[in-house]
Amino acid sequence: MTESSEEYFARIVDQDALASYLEGELGPAETYEVRHHKEGHSNETLFVTWGDEELVIRRPPPGEVAENAHDVLREYRVVHALQDTDVPVPTTVLACEDHDVLGSDFYVMKKAEGDVLRYDEPERFATPEMRKGVGMELVETLAHIHQVDYDAVGLEHGDFGYPPGFTERQVRRWSEQLTWAFSVTTEEREVPELYEVMEWLQNNVPEDPPATLIHGDYKLDNVMYAPGTPPEINAVMDWEMSTLGDPLTDLGWMLSYWWEPKDPDPPASTDSLSNTFMTREGYSTRRELVDRYEELTGFSYDNDRFYRTLAVYKLAGLGEMFFRRYLEGNSDDPMYPKMRDGVPALAKRALRIIDGEEPL
Repeated sequence: MTESSEEYFARIVDQDALASYLEGELGPAETYEVRHHKEGHSNETLFVTWGDEELVIRRPPPGEVAENAHDVLREYRVVHALQDTDVPVPTTVLACEDHDVLGSDFYVMKKAEGDVLRYDEPERFATPEMRKGVGMELVETLAHIHQVDYDAVGLEHGDFGYPPGFTERQVRRWSEQLTWAFSVTTEEREVPELYEVMEWLQNNVPEDPPATLIHGDYKLDNVMYAPGTPPEINAVMDWEMSTLGDPLTDLGWMLSYWWEPKDPDPPASTDSLSNTFMTREGYSTRRELVDRYEELTGFSYDNDRFYRTLAVYKLAGLGEMFFRRYLEGNSDDPMYPKMRDGVPALAKRALRIIDGEEPL
């Protein structure tokens, strides 16, 4: 760990305060270790060994964040509500609002075991048959999320989310997030293409979409595949942006990360977007994933250009917020400074989708 990483680690966890809290809630433990998991780029994730238990803690990043972003207790609420449904989620343990422990809200869950397909496929999936299963399991699990009776599990309409007008509000909300980030980042460089995308989205919002529980960040590297074969998802993670709304926004987001051999090269400096192993023989096409989704849910995915453009626009918004946090010294994530060039590349990709140059 470099000196700067050590300093950042100390900002996100007071190990003595955390140990005292866990002992009070879970009882004493002979073994205690905290590790910073650096694969995510939004909320911070800590791996904690507490006696015989392997735990995961989720907390927001330090420093000022955009309004409504990084709400880990909302994430805890939805994961806890889904414990007894067909949606595979980690087992929840604790939620804490006492900022004297870590300086922020946080929650604790049990660590799931398996593989996250972030940079490559595991060897056991490296056949056309298994690759087909990876994609089908991914989209079928998304369908399970969208089929949850959200009122029955305590994620009530009007409380956890308000579906009417959701899709239009998404465009407005992410435009506001971008504006928040631009207030700092434009001193470094501007991204005028995003204003073109913003206007197109505002003028092309689909009317009367369906309403379901949505994940908000559903993609291949936010699920875990259990050990063994065939491919089976045993945990859907990173629910911080979950709400009630238009399920096709989830589908468009997932598809924006799913590359095919016909596609142009992915934008440079955009991390997991540049991982294209699903272009190998056997992986489903985006069209095949959509067909399976429509078969399971009964929903029609008729506005692909809008939903994938919205997805890339949101990615650009996230990237610009990351870049602001980097400029303000509120992250040691090595991906954040790459957003200087990564966000303009995403803006150009959104325009290509609008123009039909990256079809479904």
